[in-house]
Amino acid sequence: MKLFKVAIIFLVLVQLNPRADSATSKLEKFIQCVSINSDLSVLPLSNILFFAPNSSLFTSVLQSSAQNLRYLTPSVPKPEFIFTPLHDSQVQAAVTCSKQLKLYLRVRSGGHDYEGLSYVSQIETPFFLLDLANLRTVDVDIKNNAAWIQAGATIGEVYYRIYQKSKVHGYPAGLCSTLGVGGHITGGAYGSMMRKYGLGADNVLDAKIVDANGRMLDRKAMGEDLFWAIRGGGGASFGIILWWKIKLVPVPAKVTVFTVSKTLEQGATKLLHRWQQVVDKLNEDLFIRVIIQPVSKGKNTTQKTISTSYQALFLGDPNSLLDVMRKSFPELGLTRKDCLEMSWIESVVYISGTYPSGTPPEVLLQGKTTSKIYFKAKSDFVTDPIPETTLEGIWERFLEEETPLTIWTPYGGMMSRIPETQIPFPHRKGVIFMIQYLTAWFDGSPKSTVKHVKWIQRLYDYMTPYVSRFPREAYVNYRDLDLGVNTNNCTSFIEAISWGTQYFKCNFYRLVRVKTNVDPENFFRHEQSIPPLPFTPEDYSTNRSDGTQENIKVNGHC
Repeated sequence: MKLFKVAIIFLVLVQLNPRADSATSKLEKFIQCVSINSDLSVLPLSNILFFAPNSSLFTSVLQSSAQNLRYLTPSVPKPEFIFTPLHDSQVQAAVTCSKQLKLYLRVRSGGHDYEGLSYVSQIETPFFLLDLANLRTVDVDIKNNAAWIQAGATIGEVYYRIYQKSKVHGYPAGLCSTLGVGGHITGGAYGSMMRKYGLGADNVLDAKIVDANGRMLDRKAMGEDLFWAIRGGGGASFGIILWWKIKLVPVPAKVTVFTVSKTLEQGATKLLHRWQQVVDKLNEDLFIRVIIQPVSKGKNTTQKTISTSYQALFLGDPNSLLDVMRKSFPELGLTRKDCLEMSWIESVVYISGTYPSGTPPEVLLQGKTTSKIYFKAKSDFVTDPIPETTLEGIWERFLEEETPLTIWTPYGGMMSRIPETQIPFPHRKGVIFMIQYLTAWFDGSPKSTVKHVKWIQRLYDYMTPYVSRFPREAYVNYRDLDLGVNTNNCTSFIEAISWGTQYFKCNFYRLVRVKTNVDPENFFRHEQSIPPLPFTPEDYSTNRSDGTQENIKVNGHC
C-alpha cells in the first residue's frame, strides 16, 4: 500500500512541475524514506508534499504565511520542495530522512521570522521546507489551568480556544494574532499581560520536541537543560517543537483598553519623556505601549508630523484605571470617554491593531496573515530615559523616511522580578522598555531596498549612546542579521558571541553547552542558530592556559 501511494505521489508531482525530471531521484528517495518512517494512514502524501519553484501550488504554499517580501523575491534561494505534515510521526520521519539523504531542512510554524530564516537558506543548498501549518490542535484543560497546543497554531487561535472554554482565563503571549506558537514561544513571547504574568515562555509547563535523532521527547525525556533552552533560546537550534503545554492565567470578565494619540504640536515629546520615567513603575495590571509614526498634518497639506499613540490594556474596570492614571501618569489626560470596557478576548482583537473596531473575536481563527510588505526591523532595550533632545533627533530622522514605525513596549512589574537566568530570555530587571524599529517599503528593487536598510542602520547607530550597553541587547524574535551570522555549519563559538550575547547576554554560554550536548553535529542550524563547541565544555577548560575563566563562560555564568 505504501509503495502504491509513493507511485501516485510521484506522478502528481511530475504533473505539477515540468522540471521534475531533473530532480526525480532526490525526491523519490525522500518520499520513499518518509513512507517507511512515518504513519501514512493519516492521509496520502500527495496532499501534503509540494515540489518545484515554478509550480503555482508550491508558490502559494511558500507565500502563505511569509510576511517579509524581501525573502520572496526571485533572487532569493527557494526550497527544493515543501513538506506539510499532518502527524507527529511525519515530522520525525522528515528529520530522519533529511539526515539520511543529506537534504538540509528549514522549519516554519507561523512565517513571521523577520529575516525569513524559517523558510529561506542563504548559507547552504539544497534545502527543503518543513511547514507545520497543518499541526494546529489546541486542547484546553480549564480544570488544570493548562492547554496543549501544537506548533502550527497561531497565538490568536490559542486565545480563542481558551475563550471558548472560559471567559476568565487567558495566556500572556503575543499581541500580533497571526504569530505561529512554535517559533513565538521559543523566543520569549511578550505581550500585553507581561507586566502581570511574565512572558509566554515563562508560563510553559511541558513541551514535545523532535531531536536530531528523530526522537520525540517530552520534558522528562529531554531533561531540564534542554527544557530550559527551548523556552526563550530562539527557534530551530535544538530540535523541532511540536507541542507546548502552557499554563493559563486568570483574567477579569471585563478589562479596559484605550488609545490616546498626541502629535508634536500637542506636546508629544515632553509627554513621551514623562512616560519613560513612570511606565515601568505603574500598577502591574496596566500595560501602556507607545506606537510612533509620521502622520499628515491635515487633509489639505503634504506636511507631516509625528504621532505618538498610547495604547493600553488594564486588567480592571475604567474607574479603577482612571484612579491609577490620576496618581501615576496624569500628564496623559486620560478621560472616561477614552476608556473602552470589553472582554479579554475582545481586547486581544483591539490590541492587535489589525482589525476594524467591533470585529468579532472569531476573526482570530483566520490564522494566516494577509499583510505582506518589504521591511527591515531592529530592536533595543532602554535602561535610562532617553533625553528630549535625542527624541527630537529621532523625529527628524523619521520625517526623512517613507514609512517608518517604532513601538516602545513597557517593562517592570513581573518582568523585573523574574531572574534573567530563569529562562534564556535575559531582558529583565533594569529594563524600562523595549524598542522595535521598523521601516517598510513597496518597491522591491535592490536600489530601494538598500536605501531603506541604510536608513534604519543609521537610526540604529544614532541610538547607540541611549540604549543598553555591554552588551547592546536585542530581542531574538526580532531577528537582525546585521548583528552577525553563521556562514556555514562550522561557525566558531567565538564568532557567534557577538550576536549571541546581544540576544541572550550570559545565557548564551549555557545555550552553547546545551547545544553541544544535544546536537553536537549541528544538524539544526541556520544563519543565527546556537553553535556547538567542537569539543566538550570539559575539554575546553583543560586545553587552554586560561581554562578556569573560559570554563566559567561555557557553563553559562558571568
